Amino acid sequence: MSELRIGIILGSTRPGRKGDQVAKWVLEQARKRDDATYELLDLADFDLPHLDEEVPPSMAQYTHDHTRAWSETIDGFDGFVFVTPEYNRSPSGALKNAIDFLYKEWNNKAVGFVSYGAQASGLRAVEHLRQIVGELQMADVRASVGISLLTDFEGYSVLKPIPHHEAPLGVMFDQLVSWSGAMRSVRAGVLAAA
Repeated sequence: MSELRIGIILGSTRPGRKGDQVAKWVLEQARKRDDATYELLDLADFDLPHLDEEVPPSMAQYTHDHTRAWSETIDGFDGFVFVTPEYNRSPSGALKNAIDFLYKEWNNKAVGFVSYGAQASGLRAVEHLRQIVGELQMADVRASVGISLLTDFEGYSVLKPIPHHEAPLGVMFDQLVSWSGAMRSVRAGVLAAA
């Protein structure tokens, strides 16, 4: 069986975003491990417009090249880490939009969360995402990490994560890798039954 592939999705496209620093830190920590291949997926690189497919994503009848490229990318991964800001107690519109473009590509895959924000370290965005991924038949792992703009950023601009974040991030990766492997077997069973 091939090595697990985990996509770290940077869920903000906002100019001046802090998420790029957070996502790169997550990737640096992930690359210290040897249990999967970890790759950074920056939503800004995909330039997805506001959802513009006429047919619901569950039908997988994509008409636009940007949707097909996004579908092919997501389909190739076994699990994901969503790196999300918290905007008004919710994830970014860009992340929600990117999620909504697809359906089957998310099914029976595992997901973990790293959030960031000024209040509650972005954890309310994670709670919202847990409801969303459940509808997509994803297995969300319990452990998550919340990065505070107040205590983990120097001058609100340069990420200097408190060292104690590394342990829960490691637990999140442990759970994510375990569930990603298990969900690969589920996907194989679904395909065999089809």
